[in-house]
Amino acid sequence: MPSDSPATIDELLAIMARLRDPSRGCPWDVEQTFRTIAPYTIEEAYEVVDAIDRGDFDDLRDELGDLLLQVVFHARMAEEEGIFAFPDVVAAICGKMIRRHPHVFGDARADTPAAVKANWEAIKADERADRGETDTSALAGVSRGLPEWQRALKLQKKAARVGFDWPDVGPVFDKLHEEIEEVRAEFAAGGDPDRLADEIGDVLFVCVNLARHAGVDVSRALRGANAKFERRFRRMEALAADAGESLAGKALDEQDRLWDRAKAEESMS
Repeated sequence: MPSDSPATIDELLAIMARLRDPSRGCPWDVEQTFRTIAPYTIEEAYEVVDAIDRGDFDDLRDELGDLLLQVVFHARMAEEEGIFAFPDVVAAICGKMIRRHPHVFGDARADTPAAVKANWEAIKADERADRGETDTSALAGVSRGLPEWQRALKLQKKAARVGFDWPDVGPVFDKLHEEIEEVRAEFAAGGDPDRLADEIGDVLFVCVNLARHAGVDVSRALRGANAKFERRFRRMEALAADAGESLAGKALDEQDRLWDRAKAEESMS
């Protein structure tokens, strides 16, 4: 059982081992696999970011703990299968950090963040070559497990490093208008689902590019838009309830007026 003394990583590892014990552990934890736990790992990472965005550092402490638990959970399952254990995870990241920071732990020079990034990418390319990977494309190394908006951003950044990029934001706006018109044309032509998916995908890809040129974090921008929509929609519901009515029972034009009112209230606050 946990003691009253300050907790250590060894205590967390012991807790995880007990949870996974086939005879004395938790039935839910015992039945989990890498694949079933993976969605929780992603969710916990996003909850860390959410706590940071809200400036809630008590919550950040807790969310970092939840994320650490995910690492321990995966490491425990790997240890059970004889693949690797938690100390191997620690050794791997320690080795990687030292290897990829030769300007700190070696004799290399990197006096600017840009130089550090260039060294980092070059070292990563060398590591891929050492592993026998034969993909020499400038786009090599972009994980297919990333959220698609993040993968789009990484692909664009890698292409930009070899000069395949618009010089400023002007052509990005032109491309965005072009892609939107192509979506409009597909709707006018009957709205084939596959064609619409293709054209709307192009619009989203260009939106990511627009955010990149603007120096805007795509994920943070979308989280902000989601929060804004939720905040205003909930205010619409409250306004309808104050009048003894249901939002669902109102016509769209009435709902639009409530939206405008909720929006106006925000602008005055």
